[in-house]
Amino acid sequence: MRKPRSIALAGLIASFVAGCSLAPEYQRPAAPVPAQWPQELGLTERNPRGTGGTAITDDWRAFFVDTHLQALIAAALEHNRDLRVAVARVAEARALAGIARADRLPGVDVNTQRQAALTPADLSSSGSALNSQRYDINLGMAAFELDFWGRTQNLEDAARANFLASEYAQRSFQLSLIADVAATYFSLLELDARLALAEATVKSRAESRRLIARRRDVGLAGDLDFLAADGAWQGARAEVANLARQRTANANALRLLVGNTLPAVAEKTFPAMPEVAVGLPAEVLLRRPDVLAAEQKLIAANANIGAARAAFLPRITLTATAGTASRALSGLFGGGSGAWSFVPLLKWPLFDAGRAEGNVDLAEARKHIAVAEYEKTLQQAFREVADLLAARERYAEQLQALDAAATAQSERLKRVEARHAAGVSSYLELLDAQREDFAAQQSALAARRALATTSASFFKALGGG
Repeated sequence: MRKPRSIALAGLIASFVAGCSLAPEYQRPAAPVPAQWPQELGLTERNPRGTGGTAITDDWRAFFVDTHLQALIAAALEHNRDLRVAVARVAEARALAGIARADRLPGVDVNTQRQAALTPADLSSSGSALNSQRYDINLGMAAFELDFWGRTQNLEDAARANFLASEYAQRSFQLSLIADVAATYFSLLELDARLALAEATVKSRAESRRLIARRRDVGLAGDLDFLAADGAWQGARAEVANLARQRTANANALRLLVGNTLPAVAEKTFPAMPEVAVGLPAEVLLRRPDVLAAEQKLIAANANIGAARAAFLPRITLTATAGTASRALSGLFGGGSGAWSFVPLLKWPLFDAGRAEGNVDLAEARKHIAVAEYEKTLQQAFREVADLLAARERYAEQLQALDAAATAQSERLKRVEARHAAGVSSYLELLDAQREDFAAQQSALAARRALATTSASFFKALGGG
């Protein structure tokens, strides 16, 4: 039994030390994005590296300091069903990588069997019926491939890269979930504030309508003033209904993201968001998990080319068994019962109607697709960060102007109310001032929500750390 053991051992050693990979040498494609952010963002003049704020960290609690928002994000990370699917995908890819890794090692089994046969007399060499039995116990290795050309190594590399891609994809989805929860929460705060403002406006206009009706009854106001007051009141009621509908839909969306019941909101004000530090594009984009996932898919596609090329070359597989055999069960472990077999197989492809060549072309085409998808992911990431940088600058300016406009409209309303009470101005002038004040406050709330959402989106856009 020493001879087959030596041959099998030599084959195993050869499988580990031999083998040249046929896969192309992997090189990361050059990033098809500018080296600097767009000049119109103003970063070059004020801060070339855009590092005038707080750096993003992996700890989302350090970025989102609002305790209620933290509770919502924590619930979403625990209960969101789409995130559970993403986590399960990672486990699936990890299992596939383990299977590919196992293919590079020989599988050893213990087989036990009993064979019984009856040979008729006219077929037996002795001229009489022959009843035979056989018992076997073997330790065997079946069809183990010697990886001379790196085929199974490339398949393992591809499976490992796909596993890493799934991990980065799950990380990217987690960041998107955090940003979506924050954005939906800010929208809910905006709608709460706008709804409260609209409800107060309904009460105010209802009171104005009542006073105008009384003045009309005594001849101090005409039908035109009453119709204007009634129309303003009905318009405010319609706005309350519209905002209430939007709030319900927004709450349902947040409930779906969280995957659980929503806790009561104690605060109705927007939380303070930190000023985000942004580095150069190459520093920012290459650490995003979606970009890393796209690169791992490219690495997998590159490795699959090597596996496809190996189909043109001969494959050597080994099958070996060693054990004991006997006609009787009691003789299995007696002297002279040892048995072995060793079956090396060389498979040399001669003609497959172009299948192997087609598989190589397919693998190369998929690599070209992976390269294009990687570059597109980088370009989309560049645009996303550039858009957020521009939005942060412009929303801050817009909010400053809208707050000033809301203050001016509030002051104007106070003066018009005083003039109307003194009988100097008409009700139509008062109604116009009320409408302008209401619109200015609603616009300021919308801009404040947009600025908060932009700051939260940086957590996702910069890769969360």
